[in-house]
Amino acid sequence: MANGWARDGAVQDQIDDSIKDAVRNARASIPAGASASHCDECEEPIPEARRKAVPGVRTCVKCQSERDKARVHSGINRRGSKDSQLR
Repeated sequence: MANGWARDGAVQDQIDDSIKDAVRNARASIPAGASASHCDECEEPIPEARRKAVPGVRTCVKCQSERDKARVHSGINRRGSKDSQLR
């Protein structure tokens, strides 16, 4: 398939790179090590069931939910704009 200056498979490479970045970021956010007995943010006790289910947990469910809402994804546009490709 003719893609102008792009080689065949370039779009799939961009998709693969985006997925690899997302997986790497997700793995980096997984807690590791010893779990805390109390939340690092609100100092409420973390239930034992949560500590067993999520090794290395440092926050309670409520605080973690707030953190997850605030998480911003990189949103890298690997394709760029047409204008930048034409220059």
